[in-house]
This record gives sequence, C-alpha cells and structure tokens, in this order.
Amino acid sequence: MIKGILFDLDGTLLDREQSLIAFVRNQYYRFQAFQNVEEQIFVQRFIELDQKGYVWKDKVYQTLINEFNLDLNWDELLEDYIQSFQYHCIGFPGLIEILDYLKGKQMKLGIITNGFGRFQMNNIKGLDIDHYFDGIFISEIEGLRKPDIKIFRRALDRLGLEPQESIFVGDHPVNDIDASINAGMKGIWKEDDYFGKPSTDYLSVKDLVEIKNIIERF
Repeated sequence: MIKGILFDLDGTLLDREQSLIAFVRNQYYRFQAFQNVEEQIFVQRFIELDQKGYVWKDKVYQTLINEFNLDLNWDELLEDYIQSFQYHCIGFPGLIEILDYLKGKQMKLGIITNGFGRFQMNNIKGLDIDHYFDGIFISEIEGLRKPDIKIFRRALDRLGLEPQESIFVGDHPVNDIDASINAGMKGIWKEDDYFGKPSTDYLSVKDLVEIKNIIERF
C-alpha cells in the first residue's frame, strides 16, 4: 500500500522552462542595458547557458555580459534573479488538482530538491503549494544532494515512511528515478528526454494528473 509520495521540484512540479522565460523577459525590460541586444536572442542565449538549471546563474550572467559587451554587474543581476524569480513561478498543468487528490487520499507528501535553500523555498511559496507538504528537503539545507540515496532515506525517516510504501516523482533519470529506486522506493518518471531515460525499471507519466491512474493500481 502506498502511503506517501515525494516529488522533485524543478521540471516536475515547477514548469521551470516557462517560469524562466517569464522571468528573463521581465528582467530584460527592467535593466536598460540588456536592450542593446534583441530580446529573442537574449532570452534564447540565457536558456542555452542555463542548461535546465544545472548551471548556476553567476556563470550565466558573466557569460552574457562578456558575449554581448553589457555594462552591468553580474552580482547585481544574480541577486535580482534570487529575489525575483519566485514571482514568475508557473506550475505544470494539473499541479493543484493532483496535490488535492493526494491529500484527499491521506497521503504524506514531500519534496526533495537540489539547490539553494532560500531560493528553492521561495519558489515553492511562489507556486503557493508549501502548505500541501509534510516535509521539504533542500540539498543546501540537508547537506546532501540527489542522487545520494541518503537524502531519500532521511526524508522517508522524517516523514515516518518505509521505502516500499513510497513513490518518488521526478524528471531527471539519474538524480530522481534511478536514485529513488536504489533507495527502495518506486519511481515515476515525468517524461523529459533532455537527459535521456532512466536505466532502471520505472513507471512514467507525461502529465501530473496521470499519477491518479497509477495510485489507483496500488
């Protein structure tokens, strides 16, 4: 019997690509110096350098400033990103529907995400979903990062769950799915071929609401 479901954040609950585009466009118009570059070119280059969030924004801004010869300070832009991204957070379709459904099933819910504590917590609050979760585990705060299985086991312990009665939902084949399965959980891959497919046996969904069909099978 499944008693708990834990989620990744970026690319799973948070539509990071659409959120990032919304933020970058907003920042582009707030900083006059950016407008020496065509908006579409600037936004596309930012997304390329970001690499799905796996490159921290200090490097992204430094590269943009050098490439486009911008009269800006990268650290000012980074602080603006940290403070302002939360106001542009967009959840995937069905986000609230699936969380309401799972809470209605009396499931324990958690988030395990890599990243900086303040930034990721602000984004969870930006989605207005923090109240759904019984535990939120962010790598900077925990001192552990996915795919280390110890962060999964720590989360389960704190939530009072056994691995075999828990599911982890994520988009990264290694950090989320292979790692959670290695920790003894069931893995649901939210399909995204950017990083390839998981190497272990897993379930998959294209949309969050499809999780309902999987839950009904257990």
